[in-house]
Amino acid sequence: MNKLETLNNKILSLPEIIKLIQVWKFQDKKIVFTNGCFDLLHLGHIDYLAQAASLGNKLIIGLNTDASVSRIKGPARPITDQQSRASLIAALFFVDAVVLFDEPTPADLISAIKPDILVKGADYTIAQIVGAETVLSNGGEVKTIPLIEGYSTTAIEKKIRSQQ
Repeated sequence: MNKLETLNNKILSLPEIIKLIQVWKFQDKKIVFTNGCFDLLHLGHIDYLAQAASLGNKLIIGLNTDASVSRIKGPARPITDQQSRASLIAALFFVDAVVLFDEPTPADLISAIKPDILVKGADYTIAQIVGAETVLSNGGEVKTIPLIEGYSTTAIEKKIRSQQ
């Protein structure tokens, strides 16, 4: 198996991730979940995801599909297609699985996965985090992680467009 195939094996469908979660839960692994567009991967993303991974044993990323990103961010986004974004996220050694979702929010995905810990950036309050009630009602935790100032895909996009 080549290295790219190994990465692609971390990009799973919902039924595939559900089966894997059953194994991890049997092994008493603490499952962490976060989600996002991760359009242009930057240091802020890496720091955030590494901190999220350190909260448990297995990190699952819910990744917005291209159509979902366009609905949220506008017709000029995503800049990078979903397969590329999924592969880049899967390439991070501390990411265990990537699951694409097309809905406006990851609420259904969170309900299906039932993570032990749900994580978002500290730009959200716990009350604003989609899926927080679900995770808390299942005995899980919801945590926020401080973001590194000055790093955002929107800022990178503006910088690129201003230099054209």
